[in-house]
Amino acid sequence: MTQPRLHRRHALALMGGSVLAGGASWPAAARSEDWAALGADVKAEFKWAWDHYVARAWGRDEINPVSGTAKSFFIEGHDLGLSLVEALDTLWLMELDEEFQQGVEWVKSSLDFDIDGYSQVFETNIRLVGGLLSAHLACGDPVLLGKAKDLADRLMKAFDASPHGLPYRYVNLRTGAVRDPETNLAEIGTYATEFGVLGQLTGDDRYYAAAKRAMKHALDRRSDIGLMAANIHAGTGEFISRNASIDVYADSFYEYLWDSWELFGDAEMKGWAEECLAAMIAHQGKRYDGRLWFPMVDYETGAVTGASQTVLGGYLAGLLGQAGFKGEGDDFLASYTAMQEQYVIIPESINVTTATPRGKRTGLRPEFADACLNLWRDDRDERYRALTAVHYRNMKETSKAAYGYTSLADITTRPMTQGDNCPGYWWSEQMKYYFLMFAEPKRIDLNRLVLSTEANVLRGFVAG
Repeated sequence: MTQPRLHRRHALALMGGSVLAGGASWPAAARSEDWAALGADVKAEFKWAWDHYVARAWGRDEINPVSGTAKSFFIEGHDLGLSLVEALDTLWLMELDEEFQQGVEWVKSSLDFDIDGYSQVFETNIRLVGGLLSAHLACGDPVLLGKAKDLADRLMKAFDASPHGLPYRYVNLRTGAVRDPETNLAEIGTYATEFGVLGQLTGDDRYYAAAKRAMKHALDRRSDIGLMAANIHAGTGEFISRNASIDVYADSFYEYLWDSWELFGDAEMKGWAEECLAAMIAHQGKRYDGRLWFPMVDYETGAVTGASQTVLGGYLAGLLGQAGFKGEGDDFLASYTAMQEQYVIIPESINVTTATPRGKRTGLRPEFADACLNLWRDDRDERYRALTAVHYRNMKETSKAAYGYTSLADITTRPMTQGDNCPGYWWSEQMKYYFLMFAEPKRIDLNRLVLSTEANVLRGFVAG
């Protein structure tokens, strides 16, 4: 998710002294782990945290697990049940049916988008439209679909305001007024999966058409070396920076190209995904001390413009594997694995030239687990599960607080200093990634599974 957010085929033995590029080793636990038991532990921790949310923050956007307080996310003073909506399909997968139904009833009785306030279009789509759609796909309740359509119709005003179909960053949910035209690839290009599924369910193709039009506008402006600048103006339609990025300001744009192929069979989107990823490998992939990173570069020349890589970029390792660049995906995952081994919690931002943290705070980030899940689904290699088990146990050791799981204020102290916020994506993302990989839940067909950037299940539920 956005925040202000070359080739070596893997030929490693399962365990026993094998190493990744850059010197990161695979955990020995892959040989003996009881995966079902670990999956049950994930479920128990999720249920424990959910009970605290219900008791202390019911209907609020986010819980602060240290103090037991709560906070709004989208519009101050107007909570939209963010954590609740994000949790719904995870509750369903975990067969926590009573808790799931309790959440659905709150949505049906209390969730109202007729608010005279500005909401961030990108975040509202991936978190709330996606969450409502996945909950509808899980249980079939038409009210959930109606809520998703109502919200998407309000967000469409942000697309309509631009002569180029590029959504403004914020829209007033009641009036349709827009603001903040200076935007970025992620915020203009992360709608195709949610809007496409909504269109399939409602028989209205204007949603997917709007999402694809915005993506194509940026793609048509690629440089001669195939890269796009990360920042763009919704009013003028022109790039407003020179930096090509794979993480901040850009990440989910690339995910949604590939996901549109998997979900809808859109061959044009697949071609764009493959072209963009090949350009990244050719012009952004750089090695520092043997580790592969993708720092920002000038989108026309490929010259490196910054030394940072954020934890958000971890998603790319999995996407590379999905799109057929498995060697590069493994190499990039190895770089983050080395950071996990060295710092226990992967730093929020890393100086790629020195492999050192650029700050002390981090926010319960799920991207490493996301990448491991996508790589594991390709070949079921147990090493990806083992790395994810380390990620889960490190989170459990450092982020468990009195009333749930919290972000960290300082990963350099021992014990690590906790912050006081559980981001809404925790309920939808990493706990789902862990559970899918460890428990292999019976309500999902892993071979058909397609997740949004927020890990909402958009395909793969098993009827039953």
